[in-house]
Amino acid sequence: MMQLSPKAMRWLSAILFIAALLAAFWRAPSPQPPAFVPPPSPSISQLPTQFTAEQLPKAAESAHAASLAQLADGRIAAAWFAGSKEGADDVAIWFSLRDKDGWSKAQPIANRESTAGGTFSYVRKVGNPVLFVEGSWLHLWYVSVAVGGWAGSSINHSVSTDAGATWFKPTKLQTSPFASISTLVRTAPIPLADGGLGLPVYHEFIAKHGEWLRLSATGQILDKTRMTHDVRTLQPAVAVFDGQRAIALLRDAGPGPGKVQLASTQNAGQSWQAGAALPVPNPNSSVALLRLRSGRLLLAGNPQNGREAMLLWISADEGKTWQTSRTVETAPDGGAEFSYPALLLDRDGLIHLAYTWRRQNIMHAAFSEAWLDEAQP
Repeated sequence: MMQLSPKAMRWLSAILFIAALLAAFWRAPSPQPPAFVPPPSPSISQLPTQFTAEQLPKAAESAHAASLAQLADGRIAAAWFAGSKEGADDVAIWFSLRDKDGWSKAQPIANRESTAGGTFSYVRKVGNPVLFVEGSWLHLWYVSVAVGGWAGSSINHSVSTDAGATWFKPTKLQTSPFASISTLVRTAPIPLADGGLGLPVYHEFIAKHGEWLRLSATGQILDKTRMTHDVRTLQPAVAVFDGQRAIALLRDAGPGPGKVQLASTQNAGQSWQAGAALPVPNPNSSVALLRLRSGRLLLAGNPQNGREAMLLWISADEGKTWQTSRTVETAPDGGAEFSYPALLLDRDGLIHLAYTWRRQNIMHAAFSEAWLDEAQP
């Protein structure tokens, strides 16, 4: 072992003493208590009854897990993952924009190679994109896996400032002290009053539960809170009622036939309390949640017996009770899959729904709140 000289020892002791003294008086800046950006006051939508549906441009043989956002210029952005099959090494995150002329040709915006190059890490597969617009910034979060299945995922973040034409190199979110694995994203973040975001995420390794990441205005993780539950849950989708109150609806991760699970917060995400399961079926599949212009909540998901139909439910009392609203699509002979919905309310009050269509492509539907209330034939 190298021996230090007495002079070097004195210098080292002095440096350690000063460092200890500074540490005793230094405190990390404490962020202000979080608050949600309150939603606008309820209003009556003036849109007439309308419904349209169309498939997004085909990107690859298999497609899954779409996300939607509206750009500042009014165009609708969609992202999803597609390749030869889920988990294959040729899977990429694909992107398309919809204007008055329809959807643009799908373009890959992230894959194994670009993610590995940006994060300086080995990447075996990618999946689960989430889009969010913040001013001129278009955010993209998505998961990547180095080893194992989806339970070994990490979250990557990238930004575009030119409506998705080009993207900055991705960075990996440091979600845990050890390796930052088994944190996944699926649903859109919630704006916070301090300019930051609340990002619903979930943990899947051994235990399965929802989590809440509080991000600063510059993207750093300020806090991570677990959505404690008695049952295994995944993929929380969040809707806000005011500056402090919100609910999260979660996928029931089984075993057996399940119900949509509930968590709520009274302090803008600082803590979450488990609630009673909704009287809404959930066959271990992702759900989407949206607060409408009227103040009601819209839930998209699947029936009890599987993913062969895409259904909508409405709540007029902040999620306490739910009524079946519409069946968007179903397979009369069974065997098809309509799953992983994403919901978006655009600035004109039109509701957008994207979902996996038979694992072959992504379906996009656009409809008014009046259509939800019209009796289904």
